[in-house]
Amino acid sequence: MYEQNNMSPNGSAAQRQDAIDVNDFVFAATGARVRRLTLPDGEHWFPAVDVALQLGYANTRQALLWHVAADCQRSLGDLAQGVYGVDASSKIAGHGLKKSMRMVNLRGLVALVNGCTKPECVPFKAWVSDVIATLQRDGSYSLDPAHVQPPPGGGTAYVMPQEVVDVIVRLEERNIRADEEWVATQARYLEEKRRGNDLQSSMADALTRIADTLDRVADRFLAAGTVPEAERPSVTPQQLLATWRAKNLVVTDDVHAVAAYLAPALVRGPVRCRPEEVATKTGLTTDRVRDCLRMLLKRGCMRQSGCADDGAAVYTLP
Repeated sequence: MYEQNNMSPNGSAAQRQDAIDVNDFVFAATGARVRRLTLPDGEHWFPAVDVALQLGYANTRQALLWHVAADCQRSLGDLAQGVYGVDASSKIAGHGLKKSMRMVNLRGLVALVNGCTKPECVPFKAWVSDVIATLQRDGSYSLDPAHVQPPPGGGTAYVMPQEVVDVIVRLEERNIRADEEWVATQARYLEEKRRGNDLQSSMADALTRIADTLDRVADRFLAAGTVPEAERPSVTPQQLLATWRAKNLVVTDDVHAVAAYLAPALVRGPVRCRPEEVATKTGLTTDRVRDCLRMLLKRGCMRQSGCADDGAAVYTLP
């Protein structure tokens, strides 16, 4: 399906030579490189679904019914039988295709283009109209022979009409611009992702440093004897966070940020916690802080022991 078949049924090379490259012709007509099957007699057939997709038809079956004559369409199974013989079914299946797939020849393809309303088809349809007008006026339409001819016996090659060349050039320029825009978009996305990761990492480091600082301050108070022995914490904030991580209790950076904020206070006793205050300290949204608190409660990291006079929840270690 993806390559032209140049062999006749008896194995000899087909004598027919396209006047102009069929791939360029189809690209100018549809704006895409459409798959094709070439029979031993040189006739080209194209998957109707490919053509309809590129031309913007929503319903391939209806597009064929409205625009393509019956003698310009056939099933892939019938066509492949003449190319692959007894191996037709396996060859078709090897390409991931079905024998029932509808195919259109070059006349059917042009008919679909003429029925298309996409602006991209206007230049090609204008050239087809010019060919018809020229034939009506002059009785013939001729192409200039190409400077480079095929090998002897291969027929005569002709230069692509300038109108079609112009269409191909515009399509190729459009594709190049689209590729460049896609590359630029990918680069911007990767840069934004890198910045986000750096910011997230910086926030996690900052919260860890805050927890370390609070722990050092608490240690100084303990060393000075300002906290009674009975009130001294039996575990440090770092040890508490490490215990949670070891049990896979902290599963996201957001939950870790909230846990790192609460841990220094939790190791000393009940903590009055308002989500709005935690959100201000951590840079998270209030709703996200509430989600993180629910996660810590659900995983057994802490428990709610009551509420303060102002309605704020009071949390303690389990």
